[in-house]
Amino acid sequence: MRFQDKVVIVTGGASGLGEATALEFAKEGAKVVIADLSEKGQGYSEELNAQGYDTIFVQTNVAKEDDVKNLLSKTVEKYGKLDVMVANAGINIEADLHELDFDKWQKVIDVNLTSVYLSDKYAIEQFLKQGNGGVIVNTGSIHSLVARNGLTAYSASKGGVKMLTQQVASRYSKEGIRANAIAPGYIETPLMNTLSQDVIDSLVGLHPMGRLGKPVEVAKTVLFLASDDASFISGAILPIDGGYTAV
Repeated sequence: MRFQDKVVIVTGGASGLGEATALEFAKEGAKVVIADLSEKGQGYSEELNAQGYDTIFVQTNVAKEDDVKNLLSKTVEKYGKLDVMVANAGINIEADLHELDFDKWQKVIDVNLTSVYLSDKYAIEQFLKQGNGGVIVNTGSIHSLVARNGLTAYSASKGGVKMLTQQVASRYSKEGIRANAIAPGYIETPLMNTLSQDVIDSLVGLHPMGRLGKPVEVAKTVLFLASDDASFISGAILPIDGGYTAV
């Protein structure tokens, strides 16, 4: 198994892309720390452990520095090290700029960008202590690369994730720390259940493959970037979008 005895943190790990990613790492032998604000993460961790996997849940507000410090502390206390940080947590509040309240802007920036800064920062501190490198995979978006009306704060935050990832790769690759980001298109997560069929159909039409992505397709890409198979890849922003950004 590719991640036998590796220790992996997945933020936003209780649902959606994070949930799928945590499962795929566990299947590949990793010890997985599920970090999420939602207490559903505890039940998910127990569910995985009942299947023979090795996971813990650490309730975390990833936009708060003390919470992220605690996440790293609990991880090292339990498993003795960290090998992979998947900074995945994110939200969206849709509004055009002239209609976007400051508090909503700040909330999206805090959860989508500041949380990645904090997750990467404290992962890097731990990697440097260990002295044997490490891997970061940040969750960006197709809207790290292209805009869409109404996604003012979301696109700004995800554009920031792209540049932060490249900055980390530029500075820390020489320390054996690889940093990459994924840029998913629209994926079949529970969030889609809140949308009308007309909206879903319009989103499907934006992808040349003619469908939405599946969480497992994103998760397996994260695992590739975190694996030794990607040992010479650092600073990449990899679209997983059915051709969306090719149009």
